[in-house]
Amino acid sequence: MAEEVVLRFDEVIFEYIHKKPILKDASFSIRSGSKFTLMGQNGAGKSTIFNLIKGDLKPKSGKVSVSIGATIGTARQTIARENLNLTVEKYFAKSFEIKPANLLSRASKVMAAVNLEVPYDRKVGDLSGGQQARLLLAEALIVEPDILLLDEPTNNLDKEGIDHLLEFLIMYDKTVMVISHDADFLNCFTEGVIYLDIFSQQTEMYVGDYYSVVEEIAKRVEREQMKNAQLQKQIIDRKEKVNFFAHKGGKLRKLAQKMKEETEELEENMVDVRREDKTIRKFEIPLQEDLSGNIVEIRSIKIIKKHEAVTKELEKDITKKMHVIISGPNGIGKSTFLRNLVSEKPEGLKIAHGVRLGYYSQDFSNLDLEQTVFDSLKTSAFNIETEQDIRSLAAGFLLSGSLMAHKVGALSEGQKGLLAFARLVLMRPGLLVLDEPTNHINFRHLPIIAEAINNFEGPVLIVSHMDEFVSSLKLDDEINLGKY
Repeated sequence: MAEEVVLRFDEVIFEYIHKKPILKDASFSIRSGSKFTLMGQNGAGKSTIFNLIKGDLKPKSGKVSVSIGATIGTARQTIARENLNLTVEKYFAKSFEIKPANLLSRASKVMAAVNLEVPYDRKVGDLSGGQQARLLLAEALIVEPDILLLDEPTNNLDKEGIDHLLEFLIMYDKTVMVISHDADFLNCFTEGVIYLDIFSQQTEMYVGDYYSVVEEIAKRVEREQMKNAQLQKQIIDRKEKVNFFAHKGGKLRKLAQKMKEETEELEENMVDVRREDKTIRKFEIPLQEDLSGNIVEIRSIKIIKKHEAVTKELEKDITKKMHVIISGPNGIGKSTFLRNLVSEKPEGLKIAHGVRLGYYSQDFSNLDLEQTVFDSLKTSAFNIETEQDIRSLAAGFLLSGSLMAHKVGALSEGQKGLLAFARLVLMRPGLLVLDEPTNHINFRHLPIIAEAINNFEGPVLIVSHMDEFVSSLKLDDEINLGKY
């Protein structure tokens, strides 16, 4: 007997702005127990699909159907800011309308499933990026969902964490939909792709392993382009004949009218070829002028051992052109080290007076979500830039003119990441502090971002779990917190 359809979209239309649809006649169905990738470029509507499934959004028309009684669990990309001061126990409790008597037992089970070991009284905001990523997944699992929605679940996870997650998902016997830019991860367990085309606003469904589907999509695009080229040749030829016969009399003029109608039909048959993801323009981050000497002095660091903060002495000076990677296992305190550095009163650390700090926060905590995109860019500019200059820069980061009036909080996580890089360009910093700058960013953009970091003539302190990205950076030194 065929497995039941647990989720169905029937000709769904959705729009945030009138007459500017995000989805147009989106249709697909997912059977119980299947595992699918949701694929499409930043801003195509992947997170919108998730919100429609959860019922947080309602379609303008069409129908989203979830099996009666089916529960949904969602692992978001980041912890909501209002939850950072909750303890781990209270964070789990908010998943239920009524706190279950066996909450800690259930929490222990899902924490073991995602390889997370932290005290229940630890504040969520004090956890490392990797621990928060595991907590987000554990939160989704604690309701024992029939449909599990994962949004970039490998962000902040090291190789051990990703391997553990893969093992869990392969064994998980319920339905999974995942958004991720990690091709190797997706290829290991998903069995098909739902592709969102940002230009046509429609969905297409493909069955097969991830790499095979991507290849199939590429071949289809090539076929469509060849078909369009042939049609275009016919159209040009017919238009020339139409123009020639239209100036003749009698039957030839009637023939011209008939050929014109046939040409219009050919144009309607032109395939709307999918335009592949655009890539951001190359960019450079200008350096603050008149820097010299030690930019950062490190005299002690705090690391996490057995869930407790331990202070270690360290003598390290960061000078003008030093690019330094901060390394160590998940949970050791890498992001905490960077957060301490950019705080108003860093402990054991000193930034030279007058140095402008360019900080890329992995959770975008330094972005004002209530600002418009344009105002976020304008207020970050060191020198007053013209509106035209700001819009031109934004376009290079794929932040179109139509997005300028949107609130930052309405952007996708990938768009927030690109906004953060655009702000760094306008800021002209004297020090770059980058905490997981590849999170949420489309892989096509990473070589350009790596080049911009390499060409930055000031000091850089960076944390990144992505080995391939780190290997493309020109680094002068490493501070391995795991050695202390």
